[in-house]
Amino acid sequence: MSFPVRFAVAAALLAVPLTAVAQVPPQAAGTPSQRAAMAALNQLDGLWRGEAVMSGPAGAVTITQTERVGPMLGGSIKVIEGRGYNADGTTSFNAMAVISWDDSTGRYAFRSWANGRSGDHPFESTPDGFRWELPAGPNARVEYVAVVQDGRWHEVGHYIVEGQPPRQVIEMNLTRIGDSTWPAGGAVDPGD
Repeated sequence: MSFPVRFAVAAALLAVPLTAVAQVPPQAAGTPSQRAAMAALNQLDGLWRGEAVMSGPAGAVTITQTERVGPMLGGSIKVIEGRGYNADGTTSFNAMAVISWDDSTGRYAFRSWANGRSGDHPFESTPDGFRWELPAGPNARVEYVAVVQDGRWHEVGHYIVEGQPPRQVIEMNLTRIGDSTWPAGGAVDPGD
């Protein structure tokens, strides 16, 4: 096979995938269904501060809890950072989470990092907030239910073990204190 023929065959083979790729529009900002699903959580966007009371075997501990929430990727994901502060201003708790919509499953995906652990957890949007849960041992879980309305974020977590009554382990009462450009704001520009 001569060079011009080999070149023509190679070009024809390469053209097929490039043509197929060219027909799929880029999704740098996520898909329309992802953006629509995440819009149901827009009431979370902004800066929040308030009180969290954690209850355990040693009793109740109260901290100042803050949250900052914002969209990324054109509104197709939400990024959340939570920080808890002791009375002396030191950080007692720090967590990060990303919420997204999975077009293939038709469900939210929720990934979090806190206390040296990470995981994917069930998450659902509700008419007045959201709910999520995480495993807490054999036959046990912590279920969180949040109501977010009119600049107030109230979230309660219950430790649930099969065959036992739920036990409240955290209650958080936050007030929205402002807007934020975090995390999308301040992106590195392409330069000259």
